[in-house]
Amino acid sequence: MVPLASLVDTAFLGHLTEISYLAGVAIATVLFNYIYWTFGFLRMGTTGSTAQASGKESTEEVVLILLRNCAIALAIGIIILILQYPIREIGFTLLRADRAVIDAGKDYYDALIYGAPATLINFVLLGWFLGKEEVQKVLLLSAVSKGANIVGDYLFIVRWDQSSAGAGAATAISQYATLFLGLILVLREIPWSALQLYAQKIINLAAFKATFSLNRDILIRTLALVSTFAIFTNLSATMGTNVLAANTLLLQVVTLSAYFIDGIAFATESMAGNLHGKGNKNQLIPLLKLAGTSSVLAGLGFATIFFLFPQRLFGLLTNHSEVIAGVIDYVWWLFPILSFGSIAYMLDGYFLGLTAGKVLRQSALIASGLGFTPVAIAAWYWQTNSLLWFALALFMAARSITLGLKIKHFSY
Repeated sequence: MVPLASLVDTAFLGHLTEISYLAGVAIATVLFNYIYWTFGFLRMGTTGSTAQASGKESTEEVVLILLRNCAIALAIGIIILILQYPIREIGFTLLRADRAVIDAGKDYYDALIYGAPATLINFVLLGWFLGKEEVQKVLLLSAVSKGANIVGDYLFIVRWDQSSAGAGAATAISQYATLFLGLILVLREIPWSALQLYAQKIINLAAFKATFSLNRDILIRTLALVSTFAIFTNLSATMGTNVLAANTLLLQVVTLSAYFIDGIAFATESMAGNLHGKGNKNQLIPLLKLAGTSSVLAGLGFATIFFLFPQRLFGLLTNHSEVIAGVIDYVWWLFPILSFGSIAYMLDGYFLGLTAGKVLRQSALIASGLGFTPVAIAAWYWQTNSLLWFALALFMAARSITLGLKIKHFSY
């Protein structure tokens, strides 16, 4: 459901007369990836820690993890709102695109930024429910979030002609609807009086130190990943608006498949953390075999479907023939990217469940610095889109290999 809303955004914007609206949202999304996924540790760190606390059957620790991380998320969200103008100006100054694309991106940013506090707290809520293996609630929250986003897209973009600004407003409103439902679900589990009692124990320097130590590693890992995709998108923009639009559509497929694989990764994360908390390490390898096989099959399945029917499927996202032609030229790159990427996403979940932040940090830095960057520089120098996709494929391969080499150390 998560990528569904993004695909609907793309479809609505991709059928407008000007392709600059779609390209503008793609450029602004680079900035929001930095803003939000820089703090993706709020979801990732919460899941692993909660799963281990649940494995130890420590109710108090489970609740305190939620309260501490929600407090951190709220503080960060307020700071983002206060600094929204300088963030926007610095971000769009660094990004490269046509004037019309930048203007559309700024309209999207100005509307979406007000959803920052809700988005970050939702990261914590989703991570907490995943850690407790309450996946039905995660599904419900996703359904409400994406359903509200799609309805908002229709109203703002189609009915009220708000283009990129409307897409941003729809997403921001959907985040607050999700937050409201998430808080109701928490209060149904934990009475308000109990929350007040636990809240008095939030301030614990040792607990905060452990939280920030894990979060620091995940933060660095996430920055490396986000920077890779940001550079990819920015370099796409230097090759022209049509190349940027075509690459954006292909990245939507990568994102779509990644979220399906993340379903496996989230389950792996929660189960690995729970097994670790109970001390059942002998079950980790069977878990990895099942999760790894499922992930690769899912990744290759998506690549095959979009490779066989590019005209029909990408035609749902845009009616600009020159953009679809560009997509068809590079759609085969989905095979190496999604095959290696599926392994990397699953192993991300595994090591997050074990709270092995250092492993994730080192893998991401190596993959970004040695796998992606050298070839990406060559792609920019020669203005070659094939080299740019090759750089992304090397990035995924380096992530899966470096993480795979660490399995033995953490599984026996």
